[in-house]
Amino acid sequence: MAELEIVRIPALSDNYIWLVHDAASGETMVVDPAQADPVLAEAERRGWRISAIWNTHWHPDHTGGNAAIKAATGCTVIAPAAEAAKIPTADRLVGEGDEVRLGDHVATVLEVPAHTAGHIAYHFAGDGTVFVGDTLFAMGCGRLFEGTPAQMFANMRRLGALPPETRVYCAHEYTQSNGRYALVAEPENAAIRDRMAEVDRARAAGEATVPTTIALERATNPFLRAASVEILADRRAAKDAFRG
Repeated sequence: MAELEIVRIPALSDNYIWLVHDAASGETMVVDPAQADPVLAEAERRGWRISAIWNTHWHPDHTGGNAAIKAATGCTVIAPAAEAAKIPTADRLVGEGDEVRLGDHVATVLEVPAHTAGHIAYHFAGDGTVFVGDTLFAMGCGRLFEGTPAQMFANMRRLGALPPETRVYCAHEYTQSNGRYALVAEPENAAIRDRMAEVDRARAAGEATVPTTIALERATNPFLRAASVEILADRRAAKDAFRG
C-alpha cells in the first residue's frame, strides 16, 4: 500500500492545515481547515479532488473552512460526535473506536478530551501517523479550556504509548514557545536543550518544526513526561502564565 502524501498548509497566524492524499484511490481529505482558500488553491494546484474534511474539535480555527470547502467540492465532513452541536457542517459523527478511511488507509478515532470536551484524534496505525489537533504539541499540550488535568494526563499517557516512530501532526507552530517553557520545567534535560538549538535554527530560517514523533516527545515534552496528574496540572498552570 502506497504511503499517504501529507502536505502542510500554513493558515492564520500559526495554524497548520493538513492536506492528505491517497494516490491509489485518488481520495484527498483535509484535517482541521482553518480557512478554505489556501486549501482549495493547493488542492487545485496538485490536481487533487477533496473528498472529506476530518475535524478534531469545534474551535473556529479548525472548522472555519468547512462550509466553503464543502460547498466547493461536495465533500463529507467527519467530526466528533460529542461536539455535533458546535459543528453544523458535520455529515458523519464519530467517537472512540470508530474507523474512518482514506482509500485503503484506516484511521481509528481516539477520544482525547481536555482542550475541548469532545476532542478526538485520528490514528493511522498502519501508516504510523496520528493527527492530534490541539491535544499534543511539539514539547507541549493544549490548554485546558473545557477539561481537566486528569483528562490531559490520560491523553498524554495514551498518546505516549503509541509506537515511538509514530509521526505526530499537530495543528499549530508552537514549538519554540513550548520549548522555552520546557527548558524551565526540566532545566537538566539535555535533550530539550539540543532540540531547542535545532528549533531556533529552523524558525530563524522560516522552516516548520512539525510533524514531530512520539519518540521525540517522550524525550523532550514536559507534559507527556509528567509523572502524575498533579505535576501536569502544575506545569500547565505555569505554562499558561509563562512569558519567557
